[in-house]
Amino acid sequence: MKPIRTKAIVLRRTNYGEADRILQLLTPEHGKVSVMAKGVRREKSKLAGAVELFAVSDVSLTPGKGEIWTLTGAKMDTFFAHIMTDYERMQFAYEVIKQVSRSAEQVSDPAYFTLLTTALMSLNDPVVALDITVAWFWLQLAILEGQGLNLATDVNGMKLVEDKNYAFDPETMAFVFEENGEFTTEHIKLLRLLSAQSPQVATKVKGITPLLAPVRYLAERVIAG
Repeated sequence: MKPIRTKAIVLRRTNYGEADRILQLLTPEHGKVSVMAKGVRREKSKLAGAVELFAVSDVSLTPGKGEIWTLTGAKMDTFFAHIMTDYERMQFAYEVIKQVSRSAEQVSDPAYFTLLTTALMSLNDPVVALDITVAWFWLQLAILEGQGLNLATDVNGMKLVEDKNYAFDPETMAFVFEENGEFTTEHIKLLRLLSAQSPQVATKVKGITPLLAPVRYLAERVIAG
């Protein structure tokens, strides 16, 4: 069969034999695929430096008769090196890969590749606060899995309005009007922004730093809780 050329991100690497490695890759066109990288662990392998974690690579793959394809060529496109200089960002990068890998196991959708690429790009950018990327990721993953937050109406179906406070009900995954609730109009606006735009866009909005901790906490509950 003819090789397929595509972008790919490494989800997992497993040593095999003396010099080979089995890779789990996420691609935009073919979803999650398992690939045999022959001889990649040899010192002079031309493939080794092109299939690192936290990177987007251009790869050539040959589909096999079984479930495992063969990596026939690879060239690194983007390496998100800064992630590895910050422990918290690196740990969350591993979590992002784990969650996307789990979701992509069930559904082949280019949106998962875009989600993972954007998350790694944001984690690599020191200008983007970690809280922004974390909240954005969980909100976006929830949307892809059909569990997106209702940011239009409260638990009773009433429109969320300006200058009111709300609590969040984890059982119904909806907001509840509460005079002294911790979520204000500004929190909900930020949640809407992170649900619709990239972390880089949110970074440009002034005055959101005090809102980030509760917004991150809530976003983490959507799926992680």
